[in-house]
Amino acid sequence: MFVINKMRRLMGATLLAGAALAIGASSVAAETIDQIKEKGQLTIGMLVDFPPYGILNTENKPDGYDADVARLLAKDLGVKLNIVPVTGPNRIPFLLTNKVDMLVASLAITPDRAKQVQFSHPYSAAQIVVFGGKETKIESEKDLSGKRIGVARASTQDIAVTKIAPADAEIRRFDDDASAMQALLSGQVDAIGCSTTVAGQIAQRSPDKFENKFVLLQQEMAVAMRQNEPNTLKTINELIDKNIQNGEFSKLYEKWLGSPLPELNKS
Repeated sequence: MFVINKMRRLMGATLLAGAALAIGASSVAAETIDQIKEKGQLTIGMLVDFPPYGILNTENKPDGYDADVARLLAKDLGVKLNIVPVTGPNRIPFLLTNKVDMLVASLAITPDRAKQVQFSHPYSAAQIVVFGGKETKIESEKDLSGKRIGVARASTQDIAVTKIAPADAEIRRFDDDASAMQALLSGQVDAIGCSTTVAGQIAQRSPDKFENKFVLLQQEMAVAMRQNEPNTLKTINELIDKNIQNGEFSKLYEKWLGSPLPELNKS
């Protein structure tokens, strides 16, 4: 009888250990997307100090292009949205320590960041453009020959314009984008290098007078997720692709940045 009871105890312990292993394996296999659907809520980390992508509105709530993208993703997933404000330095740590499910935080795709997180297909892009009067013929860098080009000193656009401008182009450097903008509006320069956000502000002040001439740089932004979660990545990529194809993201981009969503790479 003692032997039989001992065997029963051993069999019971084996079954319990097997169940524990199965539960553990299930927990390991569960991805962020499964957890989101189970709890019925998507928690997004977002910058709120990077207009017009991320801002705080008059009710002190997160808003902007990234907020609208996050709202659309939550709607498509059929879950509630919780936006957690993050900063540039802490956004990736917030993701990696599970404080947020993913980031829609104007995070540009770079090789270094891709070592820490997995990126979705791009959902947005920040463009630096040459922007000038419609009557000024500028179609490419060679057309900057003999032109006066304004830039904010030591900015990304300053570096980009300096790199491609012909030797006889006159690059005028100002203290900030606002000063370069004013120089264009007052006719002190023929064109400026600026972000599409600044270009949109100029277009609002002087409708039908100025236009984008050509793109200097394009930095694409993507949703960031934790690595080694293929189902989460697949789901988010499908939602992004759908909303690009049906024009929803472009509507949001035009709402906040005043121009259609630029063409984005899927690589």
